[in-house]
Amino acid sequence: MSLAPPIRPAAAGPIMPRASEGMPHWRRPLVALALLWAALLLIFFSDAAKIVELWWTSSTFEHCLLIPPIIAWLVWQRASEVKRLEPVGWAPGLLIVAAGALGWLLGHAAGVSVARHYGLVLMLQGAVVACLGPAVARGLLFPLCYLFFLVPAGEGLVPPLQTITAQMCMALLHLFGVPAHIEGVFITIPNGYFEVAEACSGVKFLIAMLAYGVLVCNVCFKSWTRRALFMAAAAVVPILANGLRAWGTIYVAHLTSADFAVGFDHVVYGWIFFAIVIAIMMGLGWPFFDRGVTEPWIDPPAIQAWADRLPGRTRLLPVTIGAVAIALLPVGWSAAIAASGRTPIPALTGLPQLPGWRQTHETGYFWRPRYDGADLRLIQRYTNGAGQSVDLAVAVYGSQSEGHELVGYGHGAVDPDSQWAWTDNTASPPEGRAFRISAPGPVVREVATFYRIGGITTGSETRVKLETLKLRLLGGQQRAMAILVSAEQPAQGRSARPAIDAFLAALGPVDTFADRLVPPR
Repeated sequence: MSLAPPIRPAAAGPIMPRASEGMPHWRRPLVALALLWAALLLIFFSDAAKIVELWWTSSTFEHCLLIPPIIAWLVWQRASEVKRLEPVGWAPGLLIVAAGALGWLLGHAAGVSVARHYGLVLMLQGAVVACLGPAVARGLLFPLCYLFFLVPAGEGLVPPLQTITAQMCMALLHLFGVPAHIEGVFITIPNGYFEVAEACSGVKFLIAMLAYGVLVCNVCFKSWTRRALFMAAAAVVPILANGLRAWGTIYVAHLTSADFAVGFDHVVYGWIFFAIVIAIMMGLGWPFFDRGVTEPWIDPPAIQAWADRLPGRTRLLPVTIGAVAIALLPVGWSAAIAASGRTPIPALTGLPQLPGWRQTHETGYFWRPRYDGADLRLIQRYTNGAGQSVDLAVAVYGSQSEGHELVGYGHGAVDPDSQWAWTDNTASPPEGRAFRISAPGPVVREVATFYRIGGITTGSETRVKLETLKLRLLGGQQRAMAILVSAEQPAQGRSARPAIDAFLAALGPVDTFADRLVPPR
C-alpha cells in the first residue's frame, strides 16, 4: 500500500487570482477605474469641457478628435497580452494623482490653462496606475503616455513659426528674383501685399505631425536611433513644407495676381496639404521600418515578475477614495483664496484729464487691445499742442480666473481677430515693454505696455504669471491691470516713440496712476 505525500502548508500571504484563471478578477478594478475617471471628469468638468471645445472649434487642434480612437486602438492591440497581467489596487499610483492635482493647482493659480489641462490628464493616468496596478500600467505605458496629446497645446509656437515662415518666403523670393520687402510678418511685392498670419504659421500641421510621428515611432520602429531621426524629420519637414507653401502662394501672385494666388492657396492649404506632408514622411521612413507586424507589444511574464517585487498593493476602495480626496484639495484651496482676495472695481465712465493734453476723438486705422473678461475696459485718445496724438487703454480685473486673465493667448495689443500683427520689439520704457505692430497699408503703431498686479509694475508677462501664481496660492490683493500707451507712426520712417514718451511724462509714474484710478483694497 502506498502513502500519499504529506500536504505542505501554503506560504503565508494573500492568494491573488492570476490572469490565466480567466477575466472575472478584472471586473472590480475596471469598475473602480470607471467610477474614478467619472469623478475626476465631474470635479474638473469645466477643464474637460474646454479641452473638447478647443478640439471642436479650433482648426489648430481638430486632429485631437482622432486621439481617443487612436488610444482605444492602441489598447485593443495590447489587450490579449495585457489580459495575462494581474490588476491590483496600488497605493503609489496616488502619487501620480497628487502630481496632477499639484500641476492643476499651479496652472489655476498662474492662469495657465494648458497646465491645468495637463494636470487633469496626469490625474487620469494616475487613476489607471492606482486602480489597475504597476503591471497593467507598464503593459499600457505607451497608450497612457499618448493621453498627453489630448491636451490642446502649442499656440505659443505661433509667433516664432510666423517669423520663420516669413523669413523663408523672403529668402526664396530673393532667390527667384522677386523684389520684396518685409515688415515683421507683412511681405510686399510689386503687385501684392501679404501677411503671414497665424493660420499661415503652420503650427497646426507641426502639432499634428508630432502626434503622428510619435505614433509611427511606436508602431513601426524598435530602434531608438531610428525613432529619434524620424521625430526630428517630423519636426522639421512640416516647417519647411509650410514655408514652401507660403512662398509658392506669393510667387504665384507675382506671376499672375493676388486674387488668383489666394484661390490657389485655398486649394493647396488644409488637410490636403497635411496629407501630402504625411506621404512625404512615410516615404522617407518606410525603408527603415524595423518592427515586424506580428511582433508582441509587451512581455507579460517579465512585466508580472517585475511588478510582483514591488510593494504598495492595497484594496481598491481606499485607493479610489484617496484619489478623489486628493483631487478635491486644490479645488477647495483655490476657491477659498479667490473668495478672500477679489477687489471691487469702481464704475468709471472715462479716463482722467492730463495737463498739456486734451481728450479727442479717434481717427486713423481702428485699433483696440483685447482683454476678454475684464471688469473694466477704457480707451481714450489724447492730443497735445504739438499735434502729437496718443491712445491710452486700460483693462482691469478684480480677480483672475478662467476666461478672466490679464496675460493669456490673444490678450494684449494685438487682437488675433483683427488686422494687426506684431512686427518687432523696441526699446522698453522703465517697468514696461514696447514693440511695433502693423496693419495692412502698411500702418505702423508703437505700443508701450505696463502691467500692475499686487505691488509690482512690470512689462514682463512671465513676471505677471509668477506674481499671479503667488497671490492665488498664498492670498493677497487680486487686482490686475494693463495700461497701454500707443501711437501711430506719423509718417513712413518716422517713429511714434517721441509722442509716447511725452505722454508718459505727463502721466507720471504708472504705478501711481494705476492705484489712483482703481485703488487697491
